[in-house]
Amino acid sequence: TDDIPKCLVPLESETILARMVRLLTEAGVDELVVSTGFEATKIHGALGRSPIPVRFVHNPDYASTQNVVSLWRALAVIERGAVIKLDGDVVFDGGLLARIMVAPGDAQVLVDDAEAPPAEAMKVVTEGGFVRRFGKGLDARAAAGESIGIERFNEDSRGVLGAALGRAVAAGRRDVYYEDVYNDLVGEGLAMACVSTQGCAWTEVDDLADLARARTLFGA
Repeated sequence: TDDIPKCLVPLESETILARMVRLLTEAGVDELVVSTGFEATKIHGALGRSPIPVRFVHNPDYASTQNVVSLWRALAVIERGAVIKLDGDVVFDGGLLARIMVAPGDAQVLVDDAEAPPAEAMKVVTEGGFVRRFGKGLDARAAAGESIGIERFNEDSRGVLGAALGRAVAAGRRDVYYEDVYNDLVGEGLAMACVSTQGCAWTEVDDLADLARARTLFGA
């Protein structure tokens, strides 16, 4: 990743990004909005033959801001429909997309609840099947599991989220995670359903050990 974005790291016959695009297309997604930062032109080149239309939204401040800014910029160009938000370093079983599309609520979040989450994970506390709190600093013993970086927002909640992200950025909260804004909305009554990943494999690719795991799970 010295000279390519992480999402262009190959698993085997395809990159993390190519696999993601293929699965989204197979799930019926009809447009991609890709937030770019480091080596953005290489992302453009990689998606030059995307099977579905793609728009690119560049965050020129990617090196000095958190993901709240990138998500705000990306949502600002979307004018219709529901959205699925995916972190660019998550490798996952395509069956998870089907689950998140049919779950109840204004929004849905995929959660690995198979075991206690690692200390550094983005943890969630739930009640009655809905998320009550996100946070890396939450007590792992009280958490329902780890948020894996894939959420879905229906058309109404997408607009609500976009507005909330805009307010956060305008208020100078450019160094927070988008999950901090999710917390704001959950506190205001947004029904964010917790969807279990159990039975479907996934991994986040943060280091070489994660990459080896991803290649073992999905390389073929």
